[in-house]
Amino acid sequence: MLIIWGLRVFFRTIGQGMFHCPKCGGDRQYRLREGRRWFTIFFIPVIPLNKVGGQHVQCLTCKTRYQPQVLQLPTAAQMQAAIPAGLRAAAATMLRAGDEASAAARQRAIQVIVAGGAQGYDEAALDAEIALAPEIRAARVAEVGGQLTADAKEWFLAEIIRIGMADGPLNEGERDAALAVGQGLGMTQAQVIGVVALTEQASTSE
Repeated sequence: MLIIWGLRVFFRTIGQGMFHCPKCGGDRQYRLREGRRWFTIFFIPVIPLNKVGGQHVQCLTCKTRYQPQVLQLPTAAQMQAAIPAGLRAAAATMLRAGDEASAAARQRAIQVIVAGGAQGYDEAALDAEIALAPEIRAARVAEVGGQLTADAKEWFLAEIIRIGMADGPLNEGERDAALAVGQGLGMTQAQVIGVVALTEQASTSE
């Protein structure tokens, strides 16, 4: 009997989920696949051999394949959740650096947070945010910073600075808080100082 044998690469799915597909331009289902060479008899895989070709991510909508690094891109859903979370954390950081009991500053903070997508945010939620450990707030700012463009980071920081200015000029603690938020977003010290100056200048001209 003639035995037909050979070598063939088979792929198997080792993970799946949602990702941002660059080709589709939106959130899509994906599968993470890995290839392995097999020894085959009558085209049936019998003995697994070495892994080949590494791993790839395949969009289940357009079927395009990508390197696994594409999974590092934030999905639209992740961005939608990260922005209000980052605003809440940054606003609390600014309030703690100034007068966290200031009615004007608190009102401004709530307005900014609600406008950023956190509907129903209130005084109790703000107090809970202020009570969080500084490292938790810093992590949330850093998370949103990794998803914003340079212009969006400046807008974000300016909104936080206006919270500190709601009850008067920035004090040294509030300037330090602005620097911490800006650097958490991935901005340089010079960029932060520039945004602070422009925001203060705009305030005086209103």
